[in-house]
Amino acid sequence: MQSLWMLVASLLFSLMGVCVKLASAHYATAEIVSYRGLIGSLLLLALIRVQRGTLRTTMPGSHLWRGLVGVAALWMWFYAIGRLPLAMAVTLNYMSAVWIAAFLFLRAWRLREQQLDWRLVAAILLGFGGVILLLRPTIHADQWLGGVIALVSGMLAALAYLQVRQMGVAGEPEYRVVFYFSLTCAVAGFLGVSLSALAGGVGWHAHTGQGALLLLAIGITAALAQMAMTRAYRLGNTLLTANLQYLGIVFSSIWDVLIWHDSLSWLSWAGIVVILCSGCLASFYNARNSPAKVLPE
Repeated sequence: MQSLWMLVASLLFSLMGVCVKLASAHYATAEIVSYRGLIGSLLLLALIRVQRGTLRTTMPGSHLWRGLVGVAALWMWFYAIGRLPLAMAVTLNYMSAVWIAAFLFLRAWRLREQQLDWRLVAAILLGFGGVILLLRPTIHADQWLGGVIALVSGMLAALAYLQVRQMGVAGEPEYRVVFYFSLTCAVAGFLGVSLSALAGGVGWHAHTGQGALLLLAIGITAALAQMAMTRAYRLGNTLLTANLQYLGIVFSSIWDVLIWHDSLSWLSWAGIVVILCSGCLASFYNARNSPAKVLPE
């Protein structure tokens, strides 16, 4: 099943997250975003040259919209991480799968011709329940603004994923979608660092060997993860792909245990089991080719 490309994307995104956490000791957020986009763009240019592809597109508006929405979601999530407990920020951001189900429901209701496979919607909600068990988020009264921003970040990410799906169905190849998004990240990060420097803040940091390797790893894993995710949304079932995205939290939790020696409570392990079960159920229902008609993907 093509949706299983989301497993690859989730693993790569979790590795990218490890590198971002380590690189944060050397660079500001805007720098990491900029280098992530620049390295990804160069990698995609090399891939395009090997595959004899082209950057010419008939969908410049769609690329611009996907880039702006995706970068806005990324920046808002980074802002929320700095204002909220990490568990709450991650939980609200991963509501993107729930937002996707909500957007598809509204579309089905508006068209009055097609219906969602509610078993996949139930699997998404089950997976989100597992996320809450795993992370057990909390928020204080004075953190409401960060919570709203994290919630909007997840909504914008859902819109970006649906845009990726629409572009893929229209025939836009993965490498072109990822290239223009990476380019947007590079420009946005560059502008962020430049504006910070002009305002008297921190500018560009000098590189160390470790820092440069981390930036290289971030750019490569981000580009490959975006490629896998784009293929999953382009060729797979939209709801199943969104549900498998939860596995990124499982991978990240495993890295926390292996690298930073964090300990997981029994509730956290129960959350991991629930997330895995929701992914298995969603895959099972999708493989059965239910007579319930799913929205065009």
